[in-house]
Amino acid sequence: MPDQPPRPATPLPEALAPPPRSTPVRVLVADDNPVVRAGLTALLSGHEDITVVAEAADGRQAYEAALRHRPDLVLLDVRMPDVDGLSALPHLVRIAPVVMLTYSSESEIVQEALRRGAGGYLVHGEFTVAELLAAIRDIVAGRAHFTPTAATAVLAQLRSSATAHGDRPSNTPQLATSREQLSQLQPLVGQSGQVFQLSTREAEIMDLIAAGLTNQQIAATCFISEKTVKNHINRIFAKLDSTSRSEAAAKWLGTAVTP
Repeated sequence: MPDQPPRPATPLPEALAPPPRSTPVRVLVADDNPVVRAGLTALLSGHEDITVVAEAADGRQAYEAALRHRPDLVLLDVRMPDVDGLSALPHLVRIAPVVMLTYSSESEIVQEALRRGAGGYLVHGEFTVAELLAAIRDIVAGRAHFTPTAATAVLAQLRSSATAHGDRPSNTPQLATSREQLSQLQPLVGQSGQVFQLSTREAEIMDLIAAGLTNQQIAATCFISEKTVKNHINRIFAKLDSTSRSEAAAKWLGTAVTP
């Protein structure tokens, strides 16, 4: 039987083809503590999809290094000598996304960092290594990321402002004016959840919806999948008798217009 000519290779369907190899996320680490810098650099450099391109000990060095290396992301501490993180932040965000990585958990600082352009806020001691890596990848992809203390500060101020002034929900958080303002908010948050019979997780997600976060951002903030977020939202809409995010947010914040 004569030899058959070799059959041409059939290209794989797009869904089965191996994904294109992506370039590593290029990170700049800015922290005045050399031990923290060294630890972060060693940790991140152990992953193929992340590489540390530069380190800096203060905001001025961070800005100069960012101009020189053009990183994909800056990890920035708040309290540093000479030029601190908050002072450098507005200049750095013009070059690359910035996530605050710090021990500073005061609500006023969180609010100020977000106002100046931070794409996320991570407080040391509130995240695992896996969560830090996920946060880096998320923020580079344009998804906000907060650890619990930072998320609570943002949501509390949004709820406080809307409740006090009867404003409709806004996507732009305002600065916290005092710690007393945040502490006074807590009973109001609990009452809203009880009135609408939302679970603790549903109330948390409803707060994020009212803050203007997308499903992707909510998933990243709560460390759950987008599918789980959608399931929660469906149940929330049913309990609030709402058909849209804006309608649900208005009822949740007490700003819905009574017919």
